[in-house]
Amino acid sequence: MNQNTQNDLGRLILRVILGALVLLHGIAKLRGGMGGIVGMVEAHGLPGVLGYGVLAGEVLGPLMLIAGFYARIGALLVAINMLFAFALVHMADLTHINEQGGWALELQGMYLFTAIALALLGPGRYSVNGR
Repeated sequence: MNQNTQNDLGRLILRVILGALVLLHGIAKLRGGMGGIVGMVEAHGLPGVLGYGVLAGEVLGPLMLIAGFYARIGALLVAINMLFAFALVHMADLTHINEQGGWALELQGMYLFTAIALALLGPGRYSVNGR
């Protein structure tokens, strides 16, 4: 297998896995309602309507990633969503270590930095846009 094919397969795997894992969070929010998110956003002094942005970062962005349809934009939506999650939910844990010796926010960090990497790398050949 040549280097370009390996790179494209690697991007495909990253896109699909990140998209699927984040999409599960979005589906949970769709099923459970947006009240909790809107309330949390308002508790931080922001307009509640910004809470609906989570749907862009946890539903629209992941679907774009999975399909490879404007995947760089989808990855940016996920990354922005994760930055809001850090700021609104996880700031107190930013410098904490968990019981196993890992960063308390390792999953959130993995989502954030994988999204940033995909925004920089692009979707690869195996995508709707094929770039």
